[in-house]
Amino acid sequence: MQRLARSALVLAVAALAALPARAEKRYAPGVSDSEIRIGQTMPFSGPASAYGTIGRAELAYFAMLNEAGGINGRKITLVSLDDGYSPPKTFEQTRRLVEQENVAFIFSSLGTPTGTVVHKYLNEHKVPQIFQASGATFWADPEHFPWSIGWQPNYQTEGAIYGRYLLQHDPDAKVAVLYQNDDAGRDYVKGFHIGLGEAAAQRMIVAVATYEVTDPTLESQIVSLQGSGAGVLFNNSTPKFAAQAIRKTYDIGWKPQHFLMSVAASVSAVMEPAGLEKGQGIISAQYLKDPNDAQWQNDPAMLEWRAFMQKYYPEGNLADGFNVTGYAVAQTLVQLLRQCDDDLSRENIMKQAASLDITLPLLLPGIRIHTGANDFSPIKQMRLVRFEGRQWVPFGEVSGE
Repeated sequence: MQRLARSALVLAVAALAALPARAEKRYAPGVSDSEIRIGQTMPFSGPASAYGTIGRAELAYFAMLNEAGGINGRKITLVSLDDGYSPPKTFEQTRRLVEQENVAFIFSSLGTPTGTVVHKYLNEHKVPQIFQASGATFWADPEHFPWSIGWQPNYQTEGAIYGRYLLQHDPDAKVAVLYQNDDAGRDYVKGFHIGLGEAAAQRMIVAVATYEVTDPTLESQIVSLQGSGAGVLFNNSTPKFAAQAIRKTYDIGWKPQHFLMSVAASVSAVMEPAGLEKGQGIISAQYLKDPNDAQWQNDPAMLEWRAFMQKYYPEGNLADGFNVTGYAVAQTLVQLLRQCDDDLSRENIMKQAASLDITLPLLLPGIRIHTGANDFSPIKQMRLVRFEGRQWVPFGEVSGE
């Protein structure tokens, strides 16, 4: 009997040894058994403050998540600092987050110029820059910047959608181009050229004007572009300047076919301040459900979002699509962290960011999030919309890469 017992023990030990061992817990700075500490910079003040509500919606989402127990028992602590959309301030605040606040990674910080200023710093220190709130193409460059990834469709993709539409529907148009003088603006214009084709772009584009984010207004640029005789305005601007452009274009009697970038297509932050009657017929693009669109009034995902807003962010504007954005980005991060399980090292966080294949309830039908080791562009498609009455009305099919 003793010999049989010893044999059974040996076999049991051998069997246990053959089983795959559960992965050991691996933690980045800021991660423990009870917390995942992350950081971001947001323009809660300054010329791009309309975007600040994205950060507030994300904070509210994590408050809801933590109330329900967090992720695998870990609460999410989001340290969100105001940078005023000022790159020097962004650099200062990001260093504070990494070196003093001890965050595991940077999440959904907003802006192209503000993200660019810390791009190299974060990659050199191997700190993940997760879902940067910018559509600049260099967030999708894993070969040179393996620690940075965007979230929204890139600006070249969006610009190309407008270019292809215009070439199909008005190939003889004279086009005026307005853009913010930074990498984001140049990406939009490059995409627009791609959509038109270079020969058509050289023939059709008759005037170009830029503005700086520090400019008080861009009224002089609008007057100058009107003087070109253009019948189309390709307008890449952030909310404050987009509202100015829409208002000034209308007030001087210029009636171009107006293309407005999705980053400024907010009813509450742009169209209402500009004057709803002044924005009729403007074309933009979307990839998320619009809270102002009547077709989503009783959509289960939109009802759930409204309930979330009313409980966790009651001061937030239910007409502001930027609050949908913050909610959806936070949902994407939750999926990423669930995939990490107990391996919350910075290396695995980036690996899982590049291993996503999901749909989200608030994405438009036909659009999903997909990444890979060589694919750092989570969302690649959009749908054209036209402003009618008080809302954006979709038309055409989902398009993109």
